[in-house]
Amino acid sequence: MATGHTSLGRLDGKIALVTGASSGIGAGTAILFAKLGARLAITGRNVDNLRKTALECQRHGQEKPLEVVADLVKEDNVKRVVEETLKHFGKLDILVNSAGIVAVGGIETTSLQQYDNVMDINTRSMYHVTMLCVPHLIETKGSIVNVSSVNGIRSFSNVLAYCMSKSAVDQMTRCTALDLAGKQVRVNSVNPGVIVTEIHKRGGMNEEQYQQFLERTKTTHALGRPGQVDEVAKMIAFLASDDASFITGVSIPIDGGRHAMCPR
Repeated sequence: MATGHTSLGRLDGKIALVTGASSGIGAGTAILFAKLGARLAITGRNVDNLRKTALECQRHGQEKPLEVVADLVKEDNVKRVVEETLKHFGKLDILVNSAGIVAVGGIETTSLQQYDNVMDINTRSMYHVTMLCVPHLIETKGSIVNVSSVNGIRSFSNVLAYCMSKSAVDQMTRCTALDLAGKQVRVNSVNPGVIVTEIHKRGGMNEEQYQQFLERTKTTHALGRPGQVDEVAKMIAFLASDDASFITGVSIPIDGGRHAMCPR
């Protein structure tokens, strides 16, 4: 057993596929899964970053993960990811859908193309990956964890397409949980608040804007700070593990209390 971890949330012998594993929450989750004894297939678009995640996983786990570089908006890429995972491991116990982007803009400024881009990555690709993995997860009575956002359960101005995409993820989580409950496959989501990753900068913020954004979490998050990747990864690991065996169809905010707040 790995040092520093109790048996709670152990993933020994579990085969897990983690999307969006080249950065942020996906990368952090893959590394924690390796520490907890899982065997991993990881996918992402950035070759170098995916390699970094793989080496970190190998350092903390039993073996090097299967790396599959892919753009999940492309249907043939999604098929390849699932096929390679099954060919390599022969089964699948856990799917973590972590691939996603943030885009800024409201109804006046978000073009249809931008809207399509966000929905394609955050919602459609998740649907496609899940659809292809489900038959294999049914065989193992496995579990799915979707990475959503506090934006799925609360409304914010100037991030319209993103909020819509994450609301769709939450509804997909609940509906899929009901679809698969009779087959003993559990489906849950985590809904992070502001977590310190590169996603906002990739969404268009410069360094100064990002620092102001993090500073603002002192007032926008009840706990007065942004979250860290491992704080989200730990909940994903718990939900994916057998310790969460009676939990399905939930969306759990990991947001320092932000979802409960209201201006006054």
